Amino acid sequence: MSVAILLITHEGLGQPLITAAERMLGSLPLPVAALAVPFDADPEAMLVAASSALRRIDQGDGVLILSDLYGATPANIARRAAFLGSPVRRVAGLNLPMLLRALNYPELDLEQMARAAATGARLAVIADDA
Repeated sequence: MSVAILLITHEGLGQPLITAAERMLGSLPLPVAALAVPFDADPEAMLVAASSALRRIDQGDGVLILSDLYGATPANIARRAAFLGSPVRRVAGLNLPMLLRALNYPELDLEQMARAAATGARLAVIADDA
């Protein structure tokens, strides 16, 4: 069993990040899925979709939910989804380095993977003086 990763993002963001990770890593070492939240989405309907996605992807060791913008609708859906039964950790501020960091450490447990993902995102933000 392993931790699964669910991206809950505004539409057009999650699946392209998964595609980029697949191109960089080849096959993904963990189950990964994306839930796109349209800008005019009904939050209640999206919560039902998130619940379904969690049940579908959870392998028994929990789900790391990565969302794009803290406080926005996808992150709020992720927050509510954390109470639907599956063990969940949430990290907001999704970027490609965050996803890659989590995927590069598939042996980590849910708590450790959440910390690794957040660290990967922070370390990848660099103000280049060039």
